[in-house]
Amino acid sequence: MLAIPEITEIAVGNFIDQFKYDSTAPMLFSSGVFWILFLIFLPIYALLKRSKLQMSLFVVAFSLYFYYKSSGLFFLMLMGTSLVDWLVSKIMVRVRSGAARLTLMWCSILLSLSILGYFKYANFFLWNWNMMVEGNFQPLDIILPVGISFYTFQSISYVVDVYKGKIAPTKSWLDYIFFLSFFPALVAGPIVRADYFLPQLEKNEKATSQDIWGGLFLIIIGILKKAVIADYIAQYNDLIFNDPALYTGVQTLMGVLGYTMQIYCDFSGYSDMAIGLALIMGFKLGINFNSPYQSRNLTEFWRRWHISLSSWLRDYLYIPLGGNRKGTFRTYLNNFLTMLIGGLWHGAAWKFVFWGAMHGVGLAVHKACKPWLSKIPDNFLTSFCSWLLTFVYVSLLWVFFRAADFEQSVLIISNIFVNFHWNQIPQFFEARMVWCVMMIILFVCHFIPESIGDKIRVSFIRSPWIVKLICFITAVQLVIEFMTEEVSPFIYFQF
Repeated sequence: MLAIPEITEIAVGNFIDQFKYDSTAPMLFSSGVFWILFLIFLPIYALLKRSKLQMSLFVVAFSLYFYYKSSGLFFLMLMGTSLVDWLVSKIMVRVRSGAARLTLMWCSILLSLSILGYFKYANFFLWNWNMMVEGNFQPLDIILPVGISFYTFQSISYVVDVYKGKIAPTKSWLDYIFFLSFFPALVAGPIVRADYFLPQLEKNEKATSQDIWGGLFLIIIGILKKAVIADYIAQYNDLIFNDPALYTGVQTLMGVLGYTMQIYCDFSGYSDMAIGLALIMGFKLGINFNSPYQSRNLTEFWRRWHISLSSWLRDYLYIPLGGNRKGTFRTYLNNFLTMLIGGLWHGAAWKFVFWGAMHGVGLAVHKACKPWLSKIPDNFLTSFCSWLLTFVYVSLLWVFFRAADFEQSVLIISNIFVNFHWNQIPQFFEARMVWCVMMIILFVCHFIPESIGDKIRVSFIRSPWIVKLICFITAVQLVIEFMTEEVSPFIYFQF
């Protein structure tokens, strides 16, 4: 039996460890450590809520601690970025010269993009340069800070909106770093707009009971999506994508369908948890996913998938490029360039550029075909064919998103069409029954009408506390039942 001094020493050691960054175990929403810390955070936050200053200091401190535990000393870079943006915004509104204001805006944007470019794209450009000159490329030892793509876009939109007079700069740096470092949305979005978030901070309203229970509902849904469904079906998907030559067409097709649903559950699950956490704290982040695989065309898909990113690209890239105001050809070109850059935003590799470019091509084709499509009768058959074509196109492009390189992507897709045998489907179902049942349930749930989903959410909010407790315990039990040996990071952490 341990003596009291030994127990004290172990307890102190464990406490100190919580303030050390471990690159092999970054803090995730799906980890037990985060939820323990959040349960400690929440009552303190509630006590400080009356004082905006005290609440803001506490939330910023927790957010920076969360980011430190996720990405180490890069939290200092986040602080520096926020300070520069805030100072530029304050100077910008005092300068009368339009040219000077424009110069300040571009200096801030270029600084943010330079930091993002170095960490995310330096090795990519150096590798391509060396391929052209046939040099001996040695990659730089660069660690990509978690969430840098997300908070960079937030900082750019803030500076641009201040320049345009859409919003006024925050009165204090504390308010701005609160916005930029807000921990629910910090490492993987949603990309929150300042004009939407800052008025909520200024009002500092308490969360209603509907917000709190609605937030809990979203958290439960998010945990089930990520820790139960996405992480479980990923185990089979990884086998296919890691060595596609070993599998038949049926097995490969199931792996592609599996990844199509995995990336949705993984990312939308994170968004649900982020939005739910913010709701419990009294902040609204907006919807980020709206049943995207119900879409009947690519335009609709991008109105439903990663809504905060697609709307950001529309407002800060597509429209400044000219949008649809410069004629038909420029409209198609602007769509293509926007999606091309959106693909590159996702990762420093040609496969992401190709993925974005093909979505751009798909959007252009859809717009070009609109006059012809409008003449086709809008019935069930037409809707089904439109949905199927969109779903197949999106799913096949996810192959390039997930596979190691173009060669493997082509191998996977060709394997489906060349080595496919229908009689293997019953065998697959028998061998992977739990995986198949989970996929079927997921497909059915994804196509539940929005009105029914809203009724389920409202029923949960109005239910007795014992029902809420049973739902929560059931979710925890499912996580324990299906959990993998290690907590899997969210897919979009790498972006």
